[in-house]
Amino acid sequence: MHANAAPAGYGPSDLGSAYNLPSGTAGDGQTVAIVDAYDYPNAEEELAIYRQQYGLPACTTANGCFRRVDQRGGTDYPAPNSSWQHEEALDLDMVSAVCPKCHIILIEADDPQVPNMGAAVNQAVALGAKFVSNSYGADEDPSELEIDSAYYDHPGVVMTVSSGDYGYGVEFPASSPHVTAVGGTSLQRDGSTRGWTESAWNRAGSGCSAYEAKPAFQQDSGCANRTVADVSAVADLNTPVAVYVQGGWVVMGGTSVSSPIIAGVYALAGAPREGSYPNTFPYKDSRALNDVSGGANGQCTPAYLCQGGAGYDGPTGLGSPNGIAAFTAGATGSVTGTVTDSTGKALPGAQVKVGDLSANSDSAGHFTLDVPAGVYSATASKFGYQAASVDGVAVGDGQTVTENFC
Repeated sequence: MHANAAPAGYGPSDLGSAYNLPSGTAGDGQTVAIVDAYDYPNAEEELAIYRQQYGLPACTTANGCFRRVDQRGGTDYPAPNSSWQHEEALDLDMVSAVCPKCHIILIEADDPQVPNMGAAVNQAVALGAKFVSNSYGADEDPSELEIDSAYYDHPGVVMTVSSGDYGYGVEFPASSPHVTAVGGTSLQRDGSTRGWTESAWNRAGSGCSAYEAKPAFQQDSGCANRTVADVSAVADLNTPVAVYVQGGWVVMGGTSVSSPIIAGVYALAGAPREGSYPNTFPYKDSRALNDVSGGANGQCTPAYLCQGGAGYDGPTGLGSPNGIAAFTAGATGSVTGTVTDSTGKALPGAQVKVGDLSANSDSAGHFTLDVPAGVYSATASKFGYQAASVDGVAVGDGQTVTENFC
């Protein structure tokens, strides 16, 4: 095994430069899980060649860095599949490029059907991964609401999902309000201070979900439901990344590139706080991202859902990483409590708003909301009941504040 001449396509140093990443110093001890289908028997050996080529530290089963399991967490691996091996190699290489100090778990689902991919996601969380990359998707369907709650709602865990590679249009699970939907860009060197320029990739998925409710952290006005994407990274096959697979170097593109990149960036930023939803983090201060303008992935109304522009847009979301600040919780606390009626009976399904964020009370009337540190007005409301409000709710960093409503 030996290092070859520099292969075509962007490598770790290019991505680190483009996205201002502390790849050489951060991420130690974090574990990123990659969910794919079918077996990749040579995964560890070919990952070693990629990492040796770029001078990255070894990541092996022997040193505890690499682990490959089936969807049940064991070694009863599924049948191999040549096409999926390209996907698996790409995911492994991109996590390595961005977060070379991270541990990696490759979880191989029996096949790409929803129950098995979902079981692999849940297994990733069960094995302790705080960062899970998912480079797959399918057309939306009403059943996704149930699937979402069964497999993709994992507080305290980063879930990154590719937005799709077919242009304007929404796929699931990128449409889940519990995941970070990752769009795609075209990334090129230029003479700017940054040294790079980006525009929306013309094949990145984006748009307005047909079924998923709009999460409180999204404020765009042209989509009443969940909007895709949240953030983005390089995906254009014309500005590709280098990957080692099946005995040779290839160049690859697609949002299958950008999802593991963003999972790695989150890992560089550190494990999210228990109970938090890390897809909200970039929305707390989008100034810590590279705003991506220009390019389009189709035609739509309103135009921002399919065209790169100033501020938020569908194909690139809030933008691409500029360091890791946008991928941390920042100063964050929680507001928790119970909503009851005038007799003291628990009131499920009440909407509790703390500032601009909201949550619904569960069957026992309980609610919990993670919010940036600050002072808020809080309100609980439900149709047929008089709303209850309280002002001056002060939430400090790491603090849990209890506010009950009746």
